[in-house]
Amino acid sequence: MEHKGLVTLVNPNQIHPPIAPYALDVLTTALEAAGFDTHVVDLTFHLDDWQRVLGAYFRARRPLLVGVTCRNTDTVYAFEQRPFVDRYKAVIDEVRRLTPAPVVTGGVGFSTMPFALVDYFGVEYGVKGPGEKILCDLAQALHEGRPADRVPGLLVNRGPGHVVRVPPPALTARPAPAPRPRRTLPPPQPYPLPTPRQRPRPESLPLPESLPLLTRAPGDAGRFEGRAWQAETELAYVRRSGVPHKVDNLRYYREGGLGGILTKSGCVYRCAQCVEPDAKGTQFARRGVHAVVDEIESLTAQGVYDLHTTDSEFNLSIAHSKWLLREIVRRRDADATSPLRRLRLWVYCQPAPFDEEFAELLADAGCAGVNVGTDHVRPEMLDGWKVTGKGTRYYDFADTVRLVELSHRHGMLTMVEALFGMPGETLETMRECVDRLMALDATVTGFSLGLRLFPHMDLAISLAEQCDGVRTVPGLQSNTATRPIVLKPLARCSSPVEYERQFMFDESGDFRLVCYFSPDLPEAPGTVGSPRGIWQNSVDFLWNHIPKSEHHRVMLPTLSGSSENDNNYADNPFLTSLNRQGFTGAFWAHWRDREAIMNGADAFRELATEASR
Repeated sequence: MEHKGLVTLVNPNQIHPPIAPYALDVLTTALEAAGFDTHVVDLTFHLDDWQRVLGAYFRARRPLLVGVTCRNTDTVYAFEQRPFVDRYKAVIDEVRRLTPAPVVTGGVGFSTMPFALVDYFGVEYGVKGPGEKILCDLAQALHEGRPADRVPGLLVNRGPGHVVRVPPPALTARPAPAPRPRRTLPPPQPYPLPTPRQRPRPESLPLPESLPLLTRAPGDAGRFEGRAWQAETELAYVRRSGVPHKVDNLRYYREGGLGGILTKSGCVYRCAQCVEPDAKGTQFARRGVHAVVDEIESLTAQGVYDLHTTDSEFNLSIAHSKWLLREIVRRRDADATSPLRRLRLWVYCQPAPFDEEFAELLADAGCAGVNVGTDHVRPEMLDGWKVTGKGTRYYDFADTVRLVELSHRHGMLTMVEALFGMPGETLETMRECVDRLMALDATVTGFSLGLRLFPHMDLAISLAEQCDGVRTVPGLQSNTATRPIVLKPLARCSSPVEYERQFMFDESGDFRLVCYFSPDLPEAPGTVGSPRGIWQNSVDFLWNHIPKSEHHRVMLPTLSGSSENDNNYADNPFLTSLNRQGFTGAFWAHWRDREAIMNGADAFRELATEASR
């Protein structure tokens, strides 16, 4: 096969415990199949010397294209609100200093606000949603010297505040979909490559006079489209360990405790608090069953035994999931030496659909635990929130009860999660939800409070429409807000860049991560009326209402310094302790034993200190 040039993929994520950049394995598979040499420069394990690593790499190579993945924009934790994009920008700025190659950014976090982040990072290109097809097309265009701004689906930077999208061919003749009713809330590369020192910013590149395919409508954000055409669904993604310039999956497993496996991308549901239907697409891109199981076999053969599904939810499109589980069982039972016999599967699910056959298949395939996002128990809270694409609720609390019972009957652990603080949440609704979920006796029950808002989730769209650029809405909050938060709907913004930026930055360009807490919760008027109020009373209620004797099996929201049992993933001391002591699998599976584990970590550190002496 012809080697068309080198594409370099950079992982700037330095949050621990480390999570393998699965997307870079996916993109590497697609790019290599298209004839491109592909390198991964992984900075996760280089917290202190990442600049040296980048410098050594780019001094020796001149790639055709550099891709940078942005897995998370921030902690997505309403009480911490710590951004990550400034770290990513520092890496991108260094990459741009070291190489004249154009830079394209993508990833699921990036895809929540892609226009604003292309602008903020100052890169040439961006990809919203699955990147396999678009990135290969972009690399091919650069290889052939064709204009990159004809690549379908690509975001192109035309200068400050001016990021445009090349529409996918399937959408050029299709009218925009009608908006779904939402819940009512309370009141460039055709130019010669310059050298690094001469390299212009995107705003200095000339804009062609005629761009017949380029989207020019200021409000076209590509919102809620099907993105299945962008995904590679037939190839088995190549997963490697210990290979230079590739993702080292075994190292990530040893230091992070989990591997990942994708069976389908996208989601046909429209839950009001979720970014995935927009960021990943409103259709399911189902992968070939044999390709997925080939990949699972490869990972388990390398010693990566605990795999967590990375689908939006594993049990949606349940027939496909059942066929995949049957294939795992078939291969495992046909070969007494199969590495699949050591597989421990961990899955995300919604409460429905989940039947007896599905539970049996999960257990037979080696599933160790099921994490269910039930979110609430009150029907009036779930109506208009946990809904299908047509706006109808698709489960009730009885479905959650059945899922937990079936899982336990078949020997699987369970994690049940609830989200408090959506519109209409009160002390009464919160109390009832806590009491009924605690009665389930799941292995672990997690309670979150408050929601980080992203531009294209339905709740954020509705809040922006209520603000209409002229008023605030009670419940809008940011820890760094200096004035009332007034959002503008997309139709009132000059561009998608302006619309998306307001959820991450204030008018001065400083970070202001916008969140939402129900104003009907038991908070003082001064808290609800302040744009930076902290919902302390609601947190205190949860800690006090649940008996201390039950705290070992719950995860509760925490304020800074209020508890050592922080359930925020990023740089979590409990999770890093798990990894140091060799625990694997979903972290919540060890939550009940966290006190003993943390004590063991303290003893381990004391022994290490003594040994160093």
